[in-house]
Amino acid sequence: MVDTRVNLSGVILSNPIIPASGTFGFGYEFAEIYDINILGSISIKGTTRELRFGNEQPRIAETPCGMLNAIGLQNPGIDKVISEELPKLRKVFKKPIIANISGFSIDEYVYCCELIGKEEQVEIIEVNISCPNVKEGGMSFGTLPENAAEVTRAVKAVAKKPVYMKLSPNVRDIAEIAAACEEAGADGISLINTLTGMRINLNNMKPVLNNITGGLSGPAVFPVALRMVWEVYEAVSIPIIGMGGVSTAEDVIEMMLAGATAVSVGAANIKDPYASKNIVESLPDLMNKLGINKLEDIIGGAH
Repeated sequence: MVDTRVNLSGVILSNPIIPASGTFGFGYEFAEIYDINILGSISIKGTTRELRFGNEQPRIAETPCGMLNAIGLQNPGIDKVISEELPKLRKVFKKPIIANISGFSIDEYVYCCELIGKEEQVEIIEVNISCPNVKEGGMSFGTLPENAAEVTRAVKAVAKKPVYMKLSPNVRDIAEIAAACEEAGADGISLINTLTGMRINLNNMKPVLNNITGGLSGPAVFPVALRMVWEVYEAVSIPIIGMGGVSTAEDVIEMMLAGATAVSVGAANIKDPYASKNIVESLPDLMNKLGINKLEDIIGGAH
């Protein structure tokens, strides 16, 4: 019997598979088609202080090996997430929950992380620092190491749960930013968020997305994500949640060999709502085939 358990900062997951934030709603929607307790955890939809309707349509575009999205952090706001969405998820999901927090100022990150950290079933807070800092002209918090560290320190001062900083790949040196987050007190790192891209409609010769650009996800980004997980593993000593184009159990093993402790599945859930379930169910057979008895033993094993 193989052992698929992994340890994220003292939080034990029965397996490393986590549907990524923004691709699985608040989780309970998927409980209508299968028992979501098969999953290791769920990273719920990105949450901000206030209600957000997101960007104007169209905000999704297909690409040959993935998709572009410019949803714009649509969510009901932190108060409704706590009072309505989390209770709905608790009814059908008994495993640890990862809360994904976004913000447009450090005060907003702090406010949301302090509130969500009080929720009993939320075991980890994933902080998305790909958001534009409105006080600094719109540059992403995650673009510079010093800005990423500043958010990390502020959140760690109030959070009652482990804090994982979710990094953007649209930077010069992602390992440098991860190291800055670790030094500022981060308990773990999540990577990667989407790569910036666009499409143009040849019929009207205009950008497909109303926002012009969007985030590229899906199989096309997997080799980039794998390389960045590898680089960050070399730079930090805290756990990594790897993501970016993961769609098979084989991808999961690659991510873990590169340095990930757990693995998030994103765009694959949109293409196939059973994607995460299928990966969980196929992992043990793949482990047997590869002679892996305990998943934790292979973390960083390719280094």
